[in-house]
Amino acid sequence: MERIAVIGAGTMGHGIAHVAALAGYSVILHDSALAALGRAREQIEAELAAGVRKGKVAEEDRTRALARLSVEPDLAVAVRDAGLVVEAVVEDLDTKRGLFEKLDGLAPASATLASNTSSLPIAKIARAVREPGRVVGMHFFNPVHLMKLVEVAVHDGTSDASRELVLEVARRMGKQAIVVRDTPGFATSRLGVVLGLEAMRMLEQGVASAEDIDRAMELGYNHPMGPLRLTDLVGLDVRLAIAETLHRELGGDQYRPPEILRRKAAAGELGKKTGKGFYAWG
Repeated sequence: MERIAVIGAGTMGHGIAHVAALAGYSVILHDSALAALGRAREQIEAELAAGVRKGKVAEEDRTRALARLSVEPDLAVAVRDAGLVVEAVVEDLDTKRGLFEKLDGLAPASATLASNTSSLPIAKIARAVREPGRVVGMHFFNPVHLMKLVEVAVHDGTSDASRELVLEVARRMGKQAIVVRDTPGFATSRLGVVLGLEAMRMLEQGVASAEDIDRAMELGYNHPMGPLRLTDLVGLDVRLAIAETLHRELGGDQYRPPEILRRKAAAGELGKKTGKGFYAWG
């Protein structure tokens, strides 16, 4: 398996394409928006150039990675020769199911179909295809080229071949993989979202400033980044969608989105990608 198709050229999609190409795979990045493909290519080039400047990426590896990477606005063309398709579109079950239904008819029958979802049930996505065993969760973390973890989520019908394929791909990318059972939020979102939402409630209640709440976790618990700054990086819209999913599926007040999150998301204050969230971004 040497060809990977990545569907969705946003924050996560371009990062997955970046690490896949650097790992030696032939990569096709698809998005229906040409502008998104152009931005993604520029971001990947900038990230690889920064890696070279910092001595983390060899110049020849950067050159080879860019040569392996292509962009394609036609979904059928993007996936027709792929051994692995990684979906990285909006965190919405109906959207993902609709995409997987298309992939089922366009990608090779032997291809593994992976979703980068951070909270949606893999089994529900897998019902959109004729052979659910080839569907698996492959949850990357932002920024993909820096974060080491990949969370592999397997539903009851995931085949051993699909599970082993994505574990091997993660290893070749230089990632550490964990395997979790297909439950809402898996392991990381269930834990991370609770911390993030509680930090938002503390901010609403005036317990401390966003900076000091984050500093408490960074200095007191050795977290590399505080929960509010991390939410800005992930995107407030993404965090809201995950929280709503977990609250619907699992119940419990700990997953209920606080009003400050709903208000900011409705106002378009989505974090770093829009220039403002819990912080102002240059």
